[in-house]
Amino acid sequence: MAFLEINGRSVAYRLLGSEANPLVVLAHPLGMSQSVWDDIIPALLPRYRVLTWDLPGHGASQAASGEQITPADLAAEALALTELAGAARFHFVGTSIGGVVGQQLIIEHSDRLLSATLTNTGAVIGNSDLWNTRAGRVRQEGLAAMSEEIVPRWFATKAFKASPSLKAGWCTQMGRGDGESYAQLCEMLGRDTFTGKLSGKNTNVQLLGGSEDMATPPATLEALAAELDDAPLEIFDGVGHVPAVEAPALFAERLLAVLAVDLGDVANHGVAYATGLETRKQVLGEAHVARSTANANSLDAPFQQMITRLAWGELWSNEDLTRRERSMITTGILAALGREELTLHLKTAKRIGLTEAELRQVLMHVAIYGGVPAANHAFALAKELGWGE
Repeated sequence: MAFLEINGRSVAYRLLGSEANPLVVLAHPLGMSQSVWDDIIPALLPRYRVLTWDLPGHGASQAASGEQITPADLAAEALALTELAGAARFHFVGTSIGGVVGQQLIIEHSDRLLSATLTNTGAVIGNSDLWNTRAGRVRQEGLAAMSEEIVPRWFATKAFKASPSLKAGWCTQMGRGDGESYAQLCEMLGRDTFTGKLSGKNTNVQLLGGSEDMATPPATLEALAAELDDAPLEIFDGVGHVPAVEAPALFAERLLAVLAVDLGDVANHGVAYATGLETRKQVLGEAHVARSTANANSLDAPFQQMITRLAWGELWSNEDLTRRERSMITTGILAALGREELTLHLKTAKRIGLTEAELRQVLMHVAIYGGVPAANHAFALAKELGWGE
């Protein structure tokens, strides 16, 4: 875990995985913490970089410093963290109040979103009387006392039967939070709604919910889908308010399907230039792509477009292999052939996160199957570029 000061307040976050992979930002529900994603993250890391953080007064984040929190404040936190990660565009996943953050991003920053997966949330959640009453009780009674009443609403009955300690664990987590921050977030949910604000934003949105969710039942998700121009909605049977905890395998499976790049009918139509360009920027870095684009002239501009569509669109954007695997294949081929692009891809291998041991094995395969002189040259070049100690 690391910390970043945002608007004078310390925010706890985790940034995991290779900077060459697309960034996925995960926003947790009210009263919980970024640990809610722990069972999802391992499924994402082979193909994605993952950013999680704790909301104000939750987990290890500092308590709210003002008298009012807005959805724009929370979205600004998310954007500050994506700037730290160096991601111009990203996938967003949010549950409950995390989905409220996602709706704010859709309204004001849809150009930054590769996709938005909103789960167990709504354009309107509950009503102002409910949230104001809860805020008052939290200030009077404290989160630890209130947790005994609130936590059972998060999960389906079968989840408690499957894990008898689930309630006690999350009651403890909730009880450690800052009551004033929680109360201000309750007031935000009662005050700030998104009805009539989400249409026409041209964002790839997927909605997920649970059939046993008491906080945001399927009808709330259906209303949100209508606000989002009939965005696709799937309801998980037998699941409550927090599918990342109750059904992590199912949730991860659906999420990976949403995050995957839709290449369309490649055989008949190829891959769009914009798709290849997005991947090229992620893998090689925006600065490198900007230099290559700036250096192109009338002679090689069509060539640059071709390799962006074919190499970076049809190959590197394809999900059948991870970018780590593609890096090893590409590095081995270029080393065996002695191509000058080997320098670029040895740098890229570092960016993608190949280990020294993995690169060594790639180049030893080159020695056996491509020739010792080719491998010897590649080892020497890799050392010049900072590989090895």
